[in-house]
Formats: sequence, structure tokens, C-alpha cells
Amino acid sequence: MDTFYIITNYQKDPEMTVAHEIREYLKSKGKTCYIQQKEVEDPQGRYRYTDAQHVSDEVECVLVLGGDGTLLQAARDLVDRSIPLLGINMGTLGYLAEIDRKNIFPALDKLIGGEYTVEHRMMLTGTAFHQSRRMLADIALNDIVISRNGRLRVVDFNVYVDGAFLSSYTADGIIISTPTGSTGYNLSVGGPIVAPEASLILLTAIAPHTLNSRPIVLPDFVEITIEIGTNHGTDIDGAEATFDGDTSVKLSSGDRIVITRSMREALMIKTKNTSFLEILREKMSR
Repeated sequence: MDTFYIITNYQKDPEMTVAHEIREYLKSKGKTCYIQQKEVEDPQGRYRYTDAQHVSDEVECVLVLGGDGTLLQAARDLVDRSIPLLGINMGTLGYLAEIDRKNIFPALDKLIGGEYTVEHRMMLTGTAFHQSRRMLADIALNDIVISRNGRLRVVDFNVYVDGAFLSSYTADGIIISTPTGSTGYNLSVGGPIVAPEASLILLTAIAPHTLNSRPIVLPDFVEITIEIGTNHGTDIDGAEATFDGDTSVKLSSGDRIVITRSMREALMIKTKNTSFLEILREKMSR
């Protein structure tokens, strides 16, 4: 690799100290490196944090400094560019960001030397409808969460798979997750952990009001429809669908969101030979 682009979380690298250190190191190796300047919020919602139009066609790798949240935003903003991303963890715990701060320069040497692999991570696409009107369509690398909005009360959900009724849930919410997102919110509510290179869709209820509710693992080719029920005051407060903890849309009784595997993928660079089980064991022991 010869040309790099850095996206940094300004809260975790406020003076861009680490970003500039990386750029100077790459320049000393004869490489080109650009640093993203702080973007102005896009009123048209074309991007969350990074305007893909500012990323040169010459860029072969995007270095994302921050945590899993920063990497999720970058993956969604640049998904149409098919540029591989390497996450550099500037926080405390991260499953997506592979490199710790102390291992930045050895990782850069591996990128320069071609000692890396690129993993293809599946994404989800979700489209929210009010009657027949489309309200929002977006993608997610981790998960799409449909949860209560407003007062602290449960919501009724009707779940359909490929048009066939699956089940009704009374719960705080439902998480529709990719394998990549299985170690995120899904994990915290007792959902299954899945290797990130798998092709599956996970459905996990949040605090379900039943004793026999279990997470469900579905193949990646199905269409999942979540319909908001009419009980428990849903028509008053409504619910909310959130994509990777970022963009969201309000839902009311009778509204639905249709979720499928996206045709687009996120490309993640892996510079270590560490297996997923080793990473999982390390993270869970902290």
C-alpha cells in the first residue's frame, strides 16, 4: 500500500497528535497520507462524519482512529467506495478496532509490506414504512435496533420472516444483528456470539416479558419484517428504529421496518494472525 487516509475521532485525539505521528511515519517510508479535516454536518444526510467525495481515488487504505463507533461511521460513509479500513482503538474496549495504540507502527509496517488480509463483513439494509409510505432507508454494519420511545413501558412487536408470521414479542425492543454486531448490543442482552465472517442474521429480544423467549439465528437470505403492535400505549409514545446507534426513525402503531442483507459489504483489514476465539477470550477477560 502506498496511499492512506486517516479518519480520527477528535474527542479521543483532540490535537490530532496521533494522526500527525502516523502521517509523518508513513511519509518517512515514502508513502502518501491524508488526514481528514473536521467535516461540517451534512444537512442532506448523505454522510454521518466523512464525506466520501473528499477521499481521493488513489487511497488504498483508510486508518480509523477512535473506537468501534468511529469505525462503524466510517464503514457506513465509505461503503460505496470499497476501500478497506483498519481500526485503531484509542479507547478501552473494542471488538472492531483491531490495533491498540502501542501497536500502530508495527501494523503500518505490515500494511506497507503487504502482510495483511481483507475480511468482507456483511451489512444490513432496513426500510421503514408508515402504511405504504417509505420513511427512511439506511444500512448498518452492526445492528438495527427497534426499541421503545418515550415512557418506560414495553412495546409489542410482530415478527415476520419472508412474509410468514414468526412470533409476537412484548419487550423493551428487538435487535437485528449481523455477525459483526454479535459482540455489541446483542451480546449485552444475552444474544449469541458469532464469528464475524459468518453469513447469518441474529434476532434477539431486549428484556422480553416472557420466560420462553430465545434469540433466533436466521440465514442471511431471508427478509425480516418487524411490525409495531397496538398495545401498551405504543400509539401514544411510539417506538424508534436505530441504525448502528446513529441514524434513527420514529415508528408508531402499525408501522413496519423491513430488513434484509445489504448488497454492499464493509472491508476490514486484519494484520494479526490472532483467531476470533483468541480475540474474544482476551476482550472478555478484561
